[in-house]
Amino acid sequence: MVDRFSISRREQTVYRAKQPSIHAVALAAAMMALVTSPGSRAEEPTTPMVLGAVMKQLGRDMQAVTGAISREDWSRVEDLAPKLVRRDEPPFTEKMRILARLGTDLGKFRSFDTQVHDAANSMGDAAMRGDGLAVINAFARVQQACLGCHQGFRKSFMEHFQTKR
Repeated sequence: MVDRFSISRREQTVYRAKQPSIHAVALAAAMMALVTSPGSRAEEPTTPMVLGAVMKQLGRDMQAVTGAISREDWSRVEDLAPKLVRRDEPPFTEKMRILARLGTDLGKFRSFDTQVHDAANSMGDAAMRGDGLAVINAFARVQQACLGCHQGFRKSFMEHFQTKR
């Protein structure tokens, strides 16, 4: 620990700025307790999660990419690629529920997400160049990352959050 009396006032300000406020820590603890409490699952709203709608839209976008590839419509693939990268996100409370469910698997989940982002960006770049083979290879990497994530998480998410496909 740094002795606050042996550093300048500016350094004290920087040091304090790096420390989380007690309010932020308390809020985070309260949110995690709410999300992970034993009775929280029974109290969850029965409305569908936004994540389901996001995944359905991604499915439609993936089908559109497949169609554009089959027609060798590289400009359409280029237009669609960012939709696989920049998508709607669930609201904060839903994100907290998802993060709590992921627990120690968060790194694995984020890895799949990063793989999708990187491959979709590569696919868009290849489409811009008109390089069909590179588009197809990048799209295959997108699909492989999606499949890995679905095989690793879909069933448990659907069971935990009681969603229907």
